[in-house]
Order: sequence, then C-alpha cells, then structure tokens
Amino acid sequence: MRIGHGYDVHRLAPDRKLILGGVEVPFHLGLLGHSDADVLTHAVMDALLGAAALGDIGQHFPDTDPAYAGADSLKLLERVADLLARRGWRVGNVDATLLAQSPKLAPYLPAMAENLAARLGIARNQVSVKATTEEKLGFTGSGEGMAAHAVCLLERAEAT
Repeated sequence: MRIGHGYDVHRLAPDRKLILGGVEVPFHLGLLGHSDADVLTHAVMDALLGAAALGDIGQHFPDTDPAYAGADSLKLLERVADLLARRGWRVGNVDATLLAQSPKLAPYLPAMAENLAARLGIARNQVSVKATTEEKLGFTGSGEGMAAHAVCLLERAEAT
C-alpha cells in the first residue's frame, strides 16, 4: 500500500467558470489557471501521483504546453488513473477537502465525489469530498482564492 497527499491552490478571477470536481458551480468568479483550474481534481491527481512516486501534475501536464490550455481536469484524471493501472496500482480511496470562504459548496459535493469516482473507475463510497471555510483568515478566507487537500491510498492490483 502507498499513501499520497496532494495540495493545490488557484486565485479567483472574473470571467472564469468555477469548476470543482468537474461540477460547474454558479458563482460570479472562477478559478484562474492554464487548464480549467479545477483545484479539487488537481489536488486528487497530485495525491495519486505522489503515492505512486510518479511526480506531480506539473511534470505530466505542464502549464507551458498549449495542449493543456483550458483542459478538462477530469480527462487528465482519467489519464492519471490509466498511468496508475499500467504501473500495477489501484485506488483504495480518496479523501479531499476544499477550502473556500464562498460560495457554499455543500449542495455540489455529492456530484463532485461521483465525478471523481467515475473517472477513477472506483465505487462512489471510495471517494469523500468535504468543504470548509477558513473563518475569513488567509487568502482563502479573504476570497482571493481556493485551495484543496487530498489524500489517497493506493494498493497493488491483483494479478489477473
């Protein structure tokens, strides 16, 4: 077994969609980034890649590569899942936390978890997505940006 941790952060900006876990959340600001800036999915990818000692998303999907401009992060997550499978790993579980002062994310969390589970090819009950504020402290609390943490467990896949 291997355990991984991922962290990502993006600045909030006008004229961008707010995409979290592949869900478009209605809000007047979105996250700024080269891809869709899905901070949740990025943290999950980094946790998975880290657990397998395969680097980070910047190595696999660099923001200097125009091929990833505006990229759908869930499609990149599928590529990470495929890479893990080819290396003999399967995902045991993922636990992630979004840090955002607003908007309220609770109504969207089940859909985010469903999207992540589907793209990883695992059951919905193997993915937990939570959200919290930071009581108006720091860059997330002031509304400058959003962050996400994720941890995961990888297990060796059974030989078939």
